[in-house]
Amino acid sequence: MPSPLFAYLLRLGDNALILGQRLSEWCGHGPVLEQDIALTNIALDQVGQARTLLEYAGKVEGKGRSEDALAYLRDVPEFRNVLLVEQPNEDWAYTITRQFFFDAFNFYLYEGLMDSADEQLAAIARKAHKEITYHLRYSAEWMIRLGDGTELSHQKIQCAVDDLWSFTGELTLPDELDTQVAALGLAPDLTKVKTHWDHKVGAVLQEATLKKPEDTWMQQGGKKGIHTEHLGYILAEMQFLQRAHPGASW
Repeated sequence: MPSPLFAYLLRLGDNALILGQRLSEWCGHGPVLEQDIALTNIALDQVGQARTLLEYAGKVEGKGRSEDALAYLRDVPEFRNVLLVEQPNEDWAYTITRQFFFDAFNFYLYEGLMDSADEQLAAIARKAHKEITYHLRYSAEWMIRLGDGTELSHQKIQCAVDDLWSFTGELTLPDELDTQVAALGLAPDLTKVKTHWDHKVGAVLQEATLKKPEDTWMQQGGKKGIHTEHLGYILAEMQFLQRAHPGASW
């Protein structure tokens, strides 16, 4: 059985890695140059966080696996990211909505992780939280801009909110590992994170003149390694070079 710390670091690292990979698909395709660069920078932040977390996870595991091995040599069932981050970009509205829902969760999660009983995880969280603060401000401002913009932009962002809402429950619904690491003082209580998430998301949706979906049914499984079909395509692209040329180095 892997240690709770290793399993949790893997979950955090996978969230950052897969979202970073998704966002990188926008590079060169942004609606305007400024936003192309902004989103690419956020993608780089996510991948940078993933590297730090997976590198530490490898050390905690003690089996000699580097961050590259954990990123490139695991298959779909071994990934522990939430389902939200693997959802397709679709369009700008979907990308921003996905980012906002995750950023709001990530902000309060990492705020709690800064007080982790594990000093290394706390240090990682303190550095990452500065980046996540910008991520949340960026995505929240875009939610408001699109929601309270033109009739078309409002329609598109509301559609994205409605479609992605069922993936948000998994963010703050604690499972056995979440409960365990919270009891050990390694991570915050997700029920408290949910309170902050609900407040932040509700406030931004209201300012953006968007309706909060009433459907309470939520998708789950990512934290257990049960994913949508989208993750396989992400890994096929991300892992191709390593799979085609095992152990290759520059």
